[in-house]
Amino acid sequence: MTLNPADTGFAARLSALLPEGVLRAPEPRYLEEPRGRFQGQAGLLAAPQNVEQVATLLREANLARVPVVPYGGGTGLVGGQLMPEGPAPLVVSLERLAAIRAVHAQENVLIAEAGAILADVQAAAQDAGRLFPLSLAAEGSARIGGNLSTNAGGVNVLRYGNARDLCLGLEAVLPSGEIWRGLSRLRKDNTGYDLRNLLIGAEGTLGVITAAALKLSPVPASLGTAIFTVTDPQAALALLALARDQVGEAVSAFELIHRQGLDFLTETLPQIRQPFAGAPEWSVLIELGLPKGLEAQEVLAELFAAAETAGLVQDGVIAQSGAQRQMLWAVRENIPLANKAIGSVSSHDISVPISQIPAFIDEGSEVIARLGDFRINCFGHLGDGNLHYNVFPAKGRRREDYDSLRGAVKEAVHELVHALGGSFSAEHGVGRLKTGDLERYGDPVRLAAMRAVKQALDPNGIMNPGAVLRQG
Repeated sequence: MTLNPADTGFAARLSALLPEGVLRAPEPRYLEEPRGRFQGQAGLLAAPQNVEQVATLLREANLARVPVVPYGGGTGLVGGQLMPEGPAPLVVSLERLAAIRAVHAQENVLIAEAGAILADVQAAAQDAGRLFPLSLAAEGSARIGGNLSTNAGGVNVLRYGNARDLCLGLEAVLPSGEIWRGLSRLRKDNTGYDLRNLLIGAEGTLGVITAAALKLSPVPASLGTAIFTVTDPQAALALLALARDQVGEAVSAFELIHRQGLDFLTETLPQIRQPFAGAPEWSVLIELGLPKGLEAQEVLAELFAAAETAGLVQDGVIAQSGAQRQMLWAVRENIPLANKAIGSVSSHDISVPISQIPAFIDEGSEVIARLGDFRINCFGHLGDGNLHYNVFPAKGRRREDYDSLRGAVKEAVHELVHALGGSFSAEHGVGRLKTGDLERYGDPVRLAAMRAVKQALDPNGIMNPGAVLRQG
């Protein structure tokens, strides 16, 4: 399907239909992404203020066959938020649709517009005495629409699920310009195909999410955070099982940390206080959220004692205050920044069945060693099987020295993941970076069904062309 650029004639038609200030000249910040892998383009930028304006934009783009790239907070890591080639698109930024429309505290529901920043949604829930548990490193700039469009994960998936699991209903504009007003607050609504879950995770290829009904949770009465050193990843899994045996679903986060990540922090961010005098080979960051009547610090102390007796842990630090809790989390949250400062050869957001994690880590080290001299920083959300497996230059060398090996490293990691029954994209999405991987590893029947859905909802192919499904 031939697409046309968002040229001056198209801009003039839109100007006659929209209030002043909606259309803007594209700024560089809308054409960049955090890893610098892609450089976007835009013929026109629109910043609508309501769903009706979004509908006008998509209707006219569909009639003119102009590509549309939805833009949230720009924090995506797979290039889904920009279009580097093809006809210059219309970029639709949701930043002005940022209202918290309603909070229904008794129902544990909050209605937020797609441009609301995740941290602001968390704050609105907190003001109502509730918790919105989606939590990730970019929460100060990521927006709810983007979180849902990519089915964002983060550190609390173990207990609360992905973004998909935290959404009851959506308001969205389809490629035709029709508005789907599906902001249901119902937990049970078994009335046919689930359009909500079709749009969540579609990365803006099937429409534009403009608002969402989000699930809230009670705020835990007692919150406890600790870092325990463990012998190896197998011991970490045994510790997770022990923790869940003791407190069930009260384990909110369970993060695996390798020594290499701590060494990178020492090298690039020495101001970050680390809990141990010497970096342990493996450690886990644990967070518990307990109901009234249980003290999280005491439960963590009991967990450490039981794990030490079982030979699973050797040392540990249990936060005794909010400031200490923030210090422990700062270690985990700054590892990606340290990674960026070092500069990876190839970064991977993968998941494997939880029981296969030790095998993946052992075999992965062997596979990478056969390719050359590298450093590996393996860390992430052990409790849900999602690891960030990042491969770096040897000390004293630069990432540019490994340009010829980048493709081989990526292929080796993804082949191993696939062999173990895992996914090459656990929480970051497919975007434009991983369309080839989807074709290589995706089930052909599923891919055919995805293409059929895309054709049915977006027959002119205007929505985020080239993301998720390769064009042509």
